[in-house]
Amino acid sequence: MFTGIVQAVGRVVALTPRGGDVELVVDTADLGLAQAQIGDSIAVAGACLTATRFEGRCFAADVSNETLACTTLGQLAVGSPVNLEKALCAGQPLGGHYVTGHVDGVGEVLSTVDDGRSWRVTFRVPPALARYIASKGSVTVEGVSLTVNEVAGDTFGVNLVPHTRAVTTLGELVPGRPVNLEADIIARYLERLVGDRSLPQQDGHR
Repeated sequence: MFTGIVQAVGRVVALTPRGGDVELVVDTADLGLAQAQIGDSIAVAGACLTATRFEGRCFAADVSNETLACTTLGQLAVGSPVNLEKALCAGQPLGGHYVTGHVDGVGEVLSTVDDGRSWRVTFRVPPALARYIASKGSVTVEGVSLTVNEVAGDTFGVNLVPHTRAVTTLGELVPGRPVNLEADIIARYLERLVGDRSLPQQDGHR
């Protein structure tokens, strides 16, 4: 589990084919791996990956064909910057919202417009994912927890303050760029509980 509060921007240093999928090696910059262990989860551009080995301030992770096909990780190259976040530990502040690191789909940047010192950014989402995006709700873009300003059909808008643009990869967004998206997990559970009338009802709760 993560919070969507990016802790460092790393860079891809290697992408090595391994029996049909890929081993990804990331220089974590100032993320801090002193307490990290093999098997730990680290979110890379919003996708939860399992660390398989460490080399200095770098870590390696295996990326399956499914993940390569369904996220922006399949478009990474050596030198690509990536948002990084270590898994949430019990007792740590929840600065963003509950993020699983399971990317729901790949969206697209439609526009970026200056709005005071901020950017107003509009994204298009896959139609099947649009229903989970709500005005003033939360959404994760490339691993960053954001508040939704407005929703219109299969598009939604957010504001990026200067700090977010400076400490994440979102400061490099341009129209046409693909982005990893994860909807708020609460929206998915609500749909399951409220929308599926075929679920069995317990006695006393009909």
